[in-house]
Amino acid sequence: MSNSVPLINKLRPILTTLLLGSLSACAMSPGNHSYSPTEHSEVKVPVQKGEEVFPENIKIKQISAELIINMFKASRPNQMPGSRASTSLAKASQVDPAAQAINYRLGPGDIISIIVCDHPELTTPAGTFRTAEQAGTVVAEDGTIFYPYVGVIKVAGKTMREVRDILANKLAKYIEKVQIDVRMAQFRSKRVYVVGEVAKPGTQDITDIPMTVLEAVNRAGGFTPEADYSRVLLTRRGTTYRVDIQAMYEEGATEQNTLLEPGDILNVSDRSYNKIFVLGEVLKPGSMVMNKKRSTLAEALSDAGHINQDRASPRWIYVMRSDSDTPELFHLDGRSPDAMLLADRFPLKPRDIVDVDAADIIRWNRVISNILPTSNMLNLTSGTRYPLFGGRQ
Repeated sequence: MSNSVPLINKLRPILTTLLLGSLSACAMSPGNHSYSPTEHSEVKVPVQKGEEVFPENIKIKQISAELIINMFKASRPNQMPGSRASTSLAKASQVDPAAQAINYRLGPGDIISIIVCDHPELTTPAGTFRTAEQAGTVVAEDGTIFYPYVGVIKVAGKTMREVRDILANKLAKYIEKVQIDVRMAQFRSKRVYVVGEVAKPGTQDITDIPMTVLEAVNRAGGFTPEADYSRVLLTRRGTTYRVDIQAMYEEGATEQNTLLEPGDILNVSDRSYNKIFVLGEVLKPGSMVMNKKRSTLAEALSDAGHINQDRASPRWIYVMRSDSDTPELFHLDGRSPDAMLLADRFPLKPRDIVDVDAADIIRWNRVISNILPTSNMLNLTSGTRYPLFGGRQ
């Protein structure tokens, strides 16, 4: 018994080796370990090149004044994300509003009012106390109308001026110097669908006044508080485009306010996509929704309770971004208070991940806190005598 060596003494070299290995691994991954000051990420991420996707180590970009200036230049209105599809849609829909108002073409379900001067029996054949909608002439499903002395005529696809000329020519056989006017009583054949984050979702009738995206939203009661102004999806003939109303409000991008066509579906998205995630050594880690997609790195850190002064290493603040074919990784050295000036000018994007790494002493304490319980248990076990085995350890 006197020559026996406690088990803890035998295991001490192994524990020491494990401890040193744990400390040497502190520079290999985020969270419980720190990043090493390398120029590329140590984890490979999927990067798209053309039609192919490859795993690559991406370059770490230092957050500096030059980087912020270049990002500001790249965020001009004509280069806003999604503006390419919206601009092409606007060019395809550029129609003279005055011409569209004059050239409104009738369709099934429309109600027109036909007025023949000095002939009230033709103007209001159903009675003088009926509204224009009730007394008007409805375009049938086959695109025709019936009118006294004229019979059945095809009006679908024709303007009101064309219908007036047809009726005038037909009635000239029965009425000398006929004077006739054709007006719209109710628009019912052409409509768009407005859904999503608007106060009154539903259908909107297209009238002789051109309807734009903004006009359709206003008719639907406007945006709700949860609406994403920059993510209005317009589906037309099987293709979906993104319309950025926020860019129109703030930067005068009027090309976003495109004209709508019959059958268009306008879907106002909610703000749930516009989340950013703040992780690591902050007081309140978690996700938060951006207000109109406007947030900076300094605002995100502040909303998360700011950096935990007792645990964080301000030297290692990272922003991870994956909204493009090539993910991006940005690094800010926040040891100097002046670095917060850069953080306040660094714009975040939806789905960005902000990570604040732990200080060296915190990582050391975490390693020790995991090893000490095992060490204490082994020490207690090595000092226990077992009577059934003659008191041997």
